[in-house]
Amino acid sequence: MAKPALGRGLGALLGGSPVAKPPAPAPQSANIAPPTPAVAAQERVQRVAISSIHPCPLQPRKDFSAEALSELADSIKEQGIVQPLIVRERNGHLELIAGERRWRAAQSIGLAEVPVILREADDRAVLELALIENLQRENLNPVEEAQGYSQLIGQFQLTQEEVALKVGKSRAVVANALRLLKLAPEIQAHLRQGRISVGHAKVILGLATEKQQRVATEKILKEGLNVRQTEALVGRLQSRDGTGTAKTSSVAAPSQNAHVSRLEDQLRERLGTKVHLRYAQGKGALEISFFSDDELQRILEILGVKE
Repeated sequence: MAKPALGRGLGALLGGSPVAKPPAPAPQSANIAPPTPAVAAQERVQRVAISSIHPCPLQPRKDFSAEALSELADSIKEQGIVQPLIVRERNGHLELIAGERRWRAAQSIGLAEVPVILREADDRAVLELALIENLQRENLNPVEEAQGYSQLIGQFQLTQEEVALKVGKSRAVVANALRLLKLAPEIQAHLRQGRISVGHAKVILGLATEKQQRVATEKILKEGLNVRQTEALVGRLQSRDGTGTAKTSSVAAPSQNAHVSRLEDQLRERLGTKVHLRYAQGKGALEISFFSDDELQRILEILGVKE
């Protein structure tokens, strides 16, 4: 399913519509060469010493694949850096807004200078731009994406609706992403590293305690359970016996019409909870699970139902 285009896009945010007026020439400490006169003022590409650039602490992306960086470094060796880095002046040095992968790859092959575009941007604008760049390029893992949304909400007092508008996502996507941060840290680590999927994580969130969540995650990893099998496992853990011991019998995935399965997957992704669709010859039932009053309220909001 095609992802919605991001609202303003990188072209507007980093290109022809700068965050602020073009800044005055940077001080000598930044080692910035004079701009090329032929380029428009807001698009002036300058070459600067790579040692003058520092990473930005607001960068939502924390995990960088060594293999992907090596491939990018090889590409830079052959063709150079095609797209300039976006930077801002900060405390006597230049701070990255966008392009940390290019900066890291250029460092790894010993480049002395890199092309940059200098912008003025406050912390909120920097976080928004970094999130949008990474979301457009699908560079963030699910936990990094959720942490970026959480930082916009917590640090800059934005609502989920405002965050969704700024990054070009639906409010439901933002809300579902934020729920992932309720997982225990070690489960988040498995999600960051791709050992479990977002689908697995959303089902695991149906468990009330971190202990149950850890039990489910360990079983998923050990037995290679898919999402539907994980739903059955979570159901058993939710109804475990009085001794507190969960049943551990193998989970068998029921056979089902492929079209119905796809619809279930789409509903599960949209609603961020367990969904079961029964269908036969034009009749059936749709079961949507929730595990707290807050979750019911969230689902009702997604469905447009007012109490």
